[in-house]
Amino acid sequence: MAEIYPMSEGVFTIGHDKEFVPFDVSKDELNDRPTGSLLVEIQPFLVVTDKDVIVLDTGLGFNNSDGVLQIHDNIRRHGYEPAAVTKVLLSHLHKDHAGCLIFTDDNGMVHNTFPNADYYIYRPEAEFALATGTPSYYPEEIEPLFTTNQVKWIDGEEGVIDGYIKYFHSGGHCPQHIVFLIDDGKDKVFFGGDEAPQLKQMKIKYVAKYDFDGKKAMHLREKYADTGRREDWQFLFYHDVKLPVSRL
Repeated sequence: MAEIYPMSEGVFTIGHDKEFVPFDVSKDELNDRPTGSLLVEIQPFLVVTDKDVIVLDTGLGFNNSDGVLQIHDNIRRHGYEPAAVTKVLLSHLHKDHAGCLIFTDDNGMVHNTFPNADYYIYRPEAEFALATGTPSYYPEEIEPLFTTNQVKWIDGEEGVIDGYIKYFHSGGHCPQHIVFLIDDGKDKVFFGGDEAPQLKQMKIKYVAKYDFDGKKAMHLREKYADTGRREDWQFLFYHDVKLPVSRL
């Protein structure tokens, strides 16, 4: 049975400037933020199977108050060391999903965040990220990883990693977005990145302005929801403030 651990990095608002501003749900008011701001959680996931310790997307790359990488701290809180991570699966490379592929230590040395992991990255998304750049992508924070032997490039519209992790090119939120279904024979765990970001978005039919292809993303959410109900998927919601893991 897969063990699932949400690794919250906090609640934020994001506006048209694409900047993530911390939001305290106990005292802040969304109406005080710029018009059109969205309220989101930033929440990578740790999924432990019989074969792997998996990280799904890597968050913003912030440090905690002690100067420790937030994602390292979160992993340790769940009883694992960063060195134990065997696979990192990236849905896409937007800065809030791939902000911690690498980090710089106090001596200015650059390290891969997970020293023993294979990083699975969709090759067309990497090419698109480098060509597009800011404000959605930070090439300087992802390109150093690409030259290392820890990257396992994903090619093709769909396929299977290590016999039990399926991936599909989806292309709704951004042109080269992919989604993952972890099927260990006991559980089916679906990670839709920004095409299934919150539980409520799986229940409401709408076109989001922040998606590359809003209509396609809407239809994909309907498809994921229908299949997930039928096959009893556990959904991982990267941006859900209240319910990060749920069945439909």
